[in-house]
Amino acid sequence: MSTDSTISVTGWRPWQAWNLNRNPFGELTRSERAELAVLLDDLERQPMPSDFQAWQFIGKCGRGKTSQMLGLHRRWSDSAYVYMPVDGPCPGIPVARPLLIDEFQRVPRRIRTQVICSGLPLVLGTHRDMSRSLRGAGYRVRTIRLGHQNTADHLCKILNRRIEHCRLFEGPVPKIRRRTAEDLIQRFGSDVRAIESHLYEWTQARAFLPRPTDHGEMQFDGDFG
Repeated sequence: MSTDSTISVTGWRPWQAWNLNRNPFGELTRSERAELAVLLDDLERQPMPSDFQAWQFIGKCGRGKTSQMLGLHRRWSDSAYVYMPVDGPCPGIPVARPLLIDEFQRVPRRIRTQVICSGLPLVLGTHRDMSRSLRGAGYRVRTIRLGHQNTADHLCKILNRRIEHCRLFEGPVPKIRRRTAEDLIQRFGSDVRAIESHLYEWTQARAFLPRPTDHGEMQFDGDFG
């Protein structure tokens, strides 16, 4: 084959036809998750908790507990965020106002008691309702149960913010429309993590086959079978 007919792949980006620099539904760093978090409307207007006040986010996996907490942590400059892993030693728990602890149900009982007795303003992500223990230590507790807030409109905000974050150049980028979000919720319910995982695989398989709309933009059309 002659040089003139050789296809060069140097610097080729499979997402460039979508005006994206990567698959927008892939894994995010913690700082990216904090930056892209879409806070619930009422949390946007709420001042942070004070001493002997606790917020607890309760919900199944994938409903947005970590995203809400990271978004709040980014907003509150003096806060500290701690994630409790499934295995391994308990990480150090700092003194902070407020103190955010994700997967609080995994904290060893002795340390959990110390945290609850500290009086520090707390924001907890948990699968177990901790209100009884918190109130017993003198806390005023606000419980936010996550899942039902993941409406089609809220989902569009989450997914389109991720797409916009991966924009490559000026000009149109793909969009998740409300009808598509409704289809995704019909299939996956309120599990945003499962939706993002499915969109990643769907988009990855179509990286080389972009389909323009009548307006020359790439769109997700809801064909996610």
